[in-house]
Amino acid sequence: MSNASIELKVPSVGESVTEVEIAEWLKNEGDLVRKDENILVLETDKATLEVPSPIAGRLTKVLKAKGDRVKVDKVVAVIEAGESGAATAQPAEEKKSAEAPAKKKSEETAAPSPTAAKITAPKIVAAKSPDIQAAEKTVEPATEPVEPSTSKASAPAASAPVIAPVESDRAEEIVPMSLLRRKIAEHLVAAQHNAALLTTFNEIDMSAVMALRKDNQERFQERYQIKLGFMSFFIKATVEALKEIPQLNAEIRGSNIVYRNYHDIAIAIGGGRGLVVPVLRNAGRMSFAEIEQGIAEFARRVKENKIKPDELQGGTFTITNGGVYGSLLSTPLVNPPQSGVLGMHSIQDRPVAINGQVVIRPMMYVALTYDHRLVDGREAVQFLKRVKELVESPVRILIEI
Repeated sequence: MSNASIELKVPSVGESVTEVEIAEWLKNEGDLVRKDENILVLETDKATLEVPSPIAGRLTKVLKAKGDRVKVDKVVAVIEAGESGAATAQPAEEKKSAEAPAKKKSEETAAPSPTAAKITAPKIVAAKSPDIQAAEKTVEPATEPVEPSTSKASAPAASAPVIAPVESDRAEEIVPMSLLRRKIAEHLVAAQHNAALLTTFNEIDMSAVMALRKDNQERFQERYQIKLGFMSFFIKATVEALKEIPQLNAEIRGSNIVYRNYHDIAIAIGGGRGLVVPVLRNAGRMSFAEIEQGIAEFARRVKENKIKPDELQGGTFTITNGGVYGSLLSTPLVNPPQSGVLGMHSIQDRPVAINGQVVIRPMMYVALTYDHRLVDGREAVQFLKRVKELVESPVRILIEI
């Protein structure tokens, strides 16, 4: 290998990650690349990330294909610096265009003339049934072209083979499960097998929050360049409820219970390759604007596959919002080693009884799944009731009462 070439290795993507999967090559072998231009996408059991080129040059060798699993620090490609790689590695399109005229000329030279083709081409006939072959043995070959006979006495025609119709709507496609999807599956199964999970439900009148958002949305956006959403209210309410029910912010570690005096709230966000759960560190110390900006930034980078593995680790409690997909009610799963997860759902106008009168209010079902080994049912119900109280009266969040 010349001094002008460098090996592109799988970078370290987190202390617990030892293997990655090649998710996609953004450049082909022979392509020119700029320094810091992304050339491939790696997928770990936690996230996907793009790998940039460390130098400007040409991608001369691709050593691992899409779908291959590779250990961290192993070589996946070779990049030759500058333009010197052009002589040894043409881009695929240039090779194709250069080879096309030569191929065409070769075909024209090798192709026989129409007359020669007529003389030398082998005669291809369809296989005949035995009764037709027997009849042909008794007939002298004709020296002149003879029109096909329409007589009923002629030999019977060979029966056409019966071909079963292809049912295109019953086709199957086999696709390997991605590393991320496999890890999600393992994690969810482990959650159900290793914890005693129960779920409690409640419903929240969203009228006050919706009115507050409507009254302050324009000023909020002008000041912070971000919309005021529902999630910031729920995160604030959740942190306050966790302070009162610390078991839901704790974890079981061996034979010990680890209580935390900080609140790192994980937010479930759907991406193209699966659900990822980045963590808002010290969410209890964040303002409404900081929470909304943090969530928006996570959502953008999840969509672009730029979430870092360390941003998905260490959450103390999780919030997931199935309502964005239209879910009315569901049972979320705890993300081990956490002991609780809050599920938000769609807001629907429903009749409710208030002060003896039936009125229509925008209502949301909420669900808390918890690890019964650590959290009792009474505590779970108190937690969800506290979240309900704070969201229905958001001024309590602001003055912490």
